[in-house]
Amino acid sequence: MSDSLRTWFSQPLETVAIWWRVERPDGVTLGFTSHDRDLFFAGLVHRTAPGMVPSAIRRTADFEADSAEIAGALAHDSINEADLAAGRFDGAAVQMGLIDWQSLEHTLLYAGTIGSVGHEGAGFTAELRSVKEVLARELVVRTSPTCRAEFCGTGCTLSAPRFTHAATVAAISADRGAVQLATGSPASADLLFGTLRWLDGPEAGLTRRIDETDGQWLMLDRPVADGADTGLAVLLREGCDHTIEACSTRFANAVNFQGEPFLPGNDLLTSYPSPQP
Repeated sequence: MSDSLRTWFSQPLETVAIWWRVERPDGVTLGFTSHDRDLFFAGLVHRTAPGMVPSAIRRTADFEADSAEIAGALAHDSINEADLAAGRFDGAAVQMGLIDWQSLEHTLLYAGTIGSVGHEGAGFTAELRSVKEVLARELVVRTSPTCRAEFCGTGCTLSAPRFTHAATVAAISADRGAVQLATGSPASADLLFGTLRWLDGPEAGLTRRIDETDGQWLMLDRPVADGADTGLAVLLREGCDHTIEACSTRFANAVNFQGEPFLPGNDLLTSYPSPQP
């Protein structure tokens, strides 16, 4: 990064361009620049992308979240309509800044994640969420009858590899909203509310949530891509309904239950005595 003492745009003529990089949840990292040629710095080639234009960046000195947005045309090979629709850029980490394209001196102006992504015709827009939004999270947890911890995450303490299984797809429903697994896979009931990660095919690297089960069918939160077919490898993570019953009987982990299942509910707290007849 550049020396913080440098004042950018202090001269009548500057050799300055905009750079930004995107780190997708599936591990792919892309770099772009508004300069008319590719620039290599910080271990990554930043491709020239004249069809992509970051909007004004608003930075504040208080706790209010900074704001920024990227808009452009679906012209660059690295960003296409299919990947946007598949959710490959949802939640991706974004960095944006300035670079001197002669000396490659550069500075960071903005860091955050991609929120909602939309496209209209041949163009797209991406809302960027500042890292300051972390400060808006509630520090004091609210009581709830179900467990607040993520399954196999912090507070749950269960081992993720223990509930992760490799499998292959045996069938895909006609509407491509559900899949069936090959013999030997975990019971579908254990996979409810879990995840399915594609290891092969057009959706390789993407993780889908298992919303429902119907017999041996797993209903996914998004339709399967048209190019996907049977025989593809997937990685399954079992699910949990976050109830004390499941935590106690299925996982023997009630000691780590992150909820208050026995607190009286609002119906009891707001009730009042009825007069005796």
